Amino acid sequence: MNRFHVHLNVADLDASVRFYSALFAVEPTVLKPDYAKWMLDDPKVNFAISNTGRMPGVDHLGFQVETDADLGTLGNRLEAAGAAIVPERAATCCYARSDKLWAEDPQGTRWESFRTVGDATTYYAAGASCSAEGACCTPDPAGASPAEQPTARCCGPGSGCC
Repeated sequence: MNRFHVHLNVADLDASVRFYSALFAVEPTVLKPDYAKWMLDDPKVNFAISNTGRMPGVDHLGFQVETDADLGTLGNRLEAAGAAIVPERAATCCYARSDKLWAEDPQGTRWESFRTVGDATTYYAAGASCSAEGACCTPDPAGASPAEQPTARCCGPGSGCC
């Protein structure tokens, strides 16, 4: 079953965890010093927040799928919509290991389609480097051709970070 995914950057993780736990009437499924995630069934959503130095607000939207075939289907839909797709295989991000496809809508909103394949003990892959502005490891789909592996991003190709 697919889930809608929302990731927000927050300034105060503790206050945000209290707020969203009350709103959803359940504690986070994952709670780390810089990250929290609720895997909700009603509505079916993967809702995540983090305070890793990025500007507070919506970081990205997306879909979490269960199979490689579902990820391929979303990739086909993104291509049909005219999106440049940036694949990211074996990524370590948000305390999980995932295969991902990144894209942007016409307004520049980032969309992450992903299949989680396991847990990770860190937010980012070991050795991940970030920019001074706090942007870390999210590929930039702007200018990429469909299904093109990015040649430059903050952590470098194949680094496995998000």
